[in-house]
This record gives sequence, structure tokens and C-alpha cells, in this order.
Amino acid sequence: MGQVMKAVQYQRVGESPVVVEVPKPEPGPGQVLLQVTAAGMCHSDIGVMSWPADRLPFELPLTLGHEGVGTVAALGPGVRGVSEGESVAVYGPWGCGVCRNCAQGKENYCTRAGELGIRPPGLGAPGAMAEYLLVDDVRHLVPLDGLDPVQAAPLTDAGLTPYHAIKRSVPKLVGGSTAVVIGAGGLGHLAVQILRATTGARVIALDVADDKLELARQVGAHDVARSDESAPERIRELTDGLGADVVLDFVGIAPTVKLAAQSVAIEGDITIVGIAGAPLPVGFGLLPHEVSVAAPYWGSRSELIEVLDLARSGALHAHVETFGLDETPEVYERFHAGEITGRAVIVP
Repeated sequence: MGQVMKAVQYQRVGESPVVVEVPKPEPGPGQVLLQVTAAGMCHSDIGVMSWPADRLPFELPLTLGHEGVGTVAALGPGVRGVSEGESVAVYGPWGCGVCRNCAQGKENYCTRAGELGIRPPGLGAPGAMAEYLLVDDVRHLVPLDGLDPVQAAPLTDAGLTPYHAIKRSVPKLVGGSTAVVIGAGGLGHLAVQILRATTGARVIALDVADDKLELARQVGAHDVARSDESAPERIRELTDGLGADVVLDFVGIAPTVKLAAQSVAIEGDITIVGIAGAPLPVGFGLLPHEVSVAAPYWGSRSELIEVLDLARSGALHAHVETFGLDETPEVYERFHAGEITGRAVIVP
């Protein structure tokens, strides 16, 4: 056929992404071709594009975009379970499908993806910032069932990742408990809503930007505060000196990890979701007694279904700005500069 399509590619280490024409993919056995209706932009993309060549775990050029939603355009031989024209969201962290974790829907923790060379779309496999996206297996598709594609795209990561992080701490998020959200951006503003919708916790949101604090308040944070050196003391004031039962750090830099450690209560949870990679020392006397620390990655397939159900109920609403495919390189610059509140969504 020789058809081409537009795609946003990261082509060379250290350079900005560009809009190019590439061959339109055709689905092979078991594969599904989507016509992309929305693709979310994520800080992980900025992270990938800032890696030096020796840290890059995949080949370039790479079509970006790991938050994808689309309409089924074509089915490869043997595909059952979806039909052409159906609107679906893409579950991003692809695994082998058969190891013990994948068998539970936890493909984000597939034990064999590395050795088999399986990568998520936009993070190794060609991503969703294109007119068409090739999905490796029908199990990685979740029906939208009436959800707006622009709303649904960010939920596949910016919704799923905080949902999974919060779910581990649900037994602690009872009436009278406190949850702190550090970083009220793309993931953080959805974390605030998930906490409000699924737990009895009082929610305190922290950020360095006033517009993000205002957004956090709008979407349900009980209290907001500047994410600075005075924040731990402010959290202690708001919790009668006890500290927060759960601290979710959506940044992961040295000052926020330190803030989490200074803000958490005895027997509390610290969950570091941000990918900046700052270490947090754990050991007797280094944190309040019996604090547990985790650094999760994404979420399970069944959790994505739960997130989309939560959105369908009206409890979860992504704050989005939409842009065309041709604008994407410029939007990445604005995103990197912190000029976008909430989530940027590309609509091909």
C-alpha cells in the first residue's frame, strides 16, 4: 500500500522532537491498528529526552506518546474481542502475558519483558503521537464506553499511576487520616480526586506553583501549601503534630523526598511516584517507626478498568489543554518550562 502518516519522533539524543512522515503500519497476526483520537503528553517523555546516549535503553528514532486512545481501524488475522470502529484506551506497560505477574494483570511488573524486548508504546515501541498506533495484543485495549477520548488519554498513565499508588495505602486512608500530595501537576491533580473519591482522608496538596495549588483546591484538596522548607511544619500543624498517614511524592527530587520523610506519621506510608530518582535512606531511626516506603510503576490492567469506571461515574476529571499534532514540538517546550497546568493532550 505504501501509505504514510504523520508522527512525532524523538530522533537524536539531546535534540527536540520533530513531526515527520513515516509508513502507516499494517496489523499482523494478533495485532490491532488504531486511528489515534487523543495522546497524552507526560513528564516521563521529558525524562527520556534528557537521558544521555549511554542510558537510553531503546533505539532511535522513537515515535513518542505512551498515553493513547483511538478507534479500531483494522484487525490483524486472528483478532477477536474488538470490532472496527470501536473506541478504546491503550493499557501502556506491555508484558509477556504469561508470567506470574502478567497472569494477574500486572503487566507493569512483567518478569520477562526485558529479556523478550517488549517495550511500552512511546517508551521503546512506536507511540501514540501519530495518526495511527499499532497495538500488539487485544488484551491491551479497554473499551471507552462513552468516555471522551481527550479525557480518557491522560487516565491511562496520569490516572492509573496515582490510582495504583493510592490503592496500596487504602487501609490507612480511613476517616480522620491525612494524605499529602507533593506535586499537583498532571498526576497530582488526579491523585487529589482519586483520594477524595475512594477514601475518607483529608487531602493536603503541595506545589511550588500557585496555578497548580489553585487547581488542586478546585479539584478537591482540603488544604494547599507551598512545597518549601516550611511545608513539614505546616503539615504537623494541620495534623495536630502527628504527621500524614500517607505521603505521595509525584516529583521524586531530593527536596521532595526529604519533605516526605519530615511529614510522615508513625506507621505511615511514603510512596515515591516521581521518576527523578532521589534516594530516601530507610533504616532504624532514620524515619518515624514502621514507616513503609515504596516506588511503584504504573498499574495493572484491571486497575485501568477501575480508573475508567471512576471517570465514567463523574468522580475523575482530567484538566486538559488540547493541541494538534503539528504543534507538539512547541508544546513539549512549554510543558518542560512548566507553562501547562494539568495535562496536555495531542489530538491528531
